[in-house]
Amino acid sequence: MNCEETKEQLVDYLSRQLSAPEHEALAAHLAECAECRDELQAVERVWHTLGQAPVPEPGPQARPEFYAMLASFKEELETSPDYSLRGVLAWLRALPIPRPALRLAYSLCLLGVGLLGGYWLNSSTKPAAADQQQLAVLAAQVGEMRQVMLLSLIDNPSATERLRAVGYTKELPDPNAKVVNALLSTLNHDDNVNVRLATLEALTPLAQADATVRLGLVHALAQQESPLVQAALADAMVQLQERRSVQPLRRLLKQANLDDMVKSKIEQSIQTLSDGPPAAPATPQRHDQTQLSPQPAGAALAV
Repeated sequence: MNCEETKEQLVDYLSRQLSAPEHEALAAHLAECAECRDELQAVERVWHTLGQAPVPEPGPQARPEFYAMLASFKEELETSPDYSLRGVLAWLRALPIPRPALRLAYSLCLLGVGLLGGYWLNSSTKPAAADQQQLAVLAAQVGEMRQVMLLSLIDNPSATERLRAVGYTKELPDPNAKVVNALLSTLNHDDNVNVRLATLEALTPLAQADATVRLGLVHALAQQESPLVQAALADAMVQLQERRSVQPLRRLLKQANLDDMVKSKIEQSIQTLSDGPPAAPATPQRHDQTQLSPQPAGAALAV
């Protein structure tokens, strides 16, 4: 190590920012070079003097002037909004959206723009029947994208994102088997009561025409520990006139420490299901849905 390199590293040497090999090499050079030792002493004196220099305190007018300047800056921003592409991108980056969901949404937007652009370019040359067919295909593709979005968010760590995923169910005219199974799993295993209640609300209309969903809701009775979800499921069974739920409801009544209000609700539901009209014939199961093992007919109607 020469003198020039040593003088460049004296400040780092004093502040202990050199690596162990660099520190040893510089110390060895200082032991042999009197000129560099004198330079080190001069740097130490400057270092010590700077350390004792008083730090200037802000004057009494600094705070009001700062806030006045800040208010003026905010006013200028509000009166001149940034509509540039850079401003929009900065606003999107500031939103608290998980990166995987943001990438998926961006991809879906690009796909949607491409489909709409293709439809617009070809709309002037195709007959009306072809337009209707293309619109139907486009609607089906949008539905598929919504199902993909639902499946990507349903396992998100954020309960807000899972609620958003469940909300997509209302926009799906015909959810596939993966979506139905994901919703049933969320109803049975999600650790947030609000998410489970929203999932039940989304599944109940589907159960009107889908035997798989109806049976899944019946099986869900044994999985619930929240009084709110238990009461809501009892109401759903009455709404669906699902008499196969009587046995699971009776088993719920035997649980220890069952909430009194839930107990009363379950007893009313059992009474209504036992005395009410028989359940409507179940719609045949769609071929694309996962088949659940139904209970024997005799066990399902036993009271």
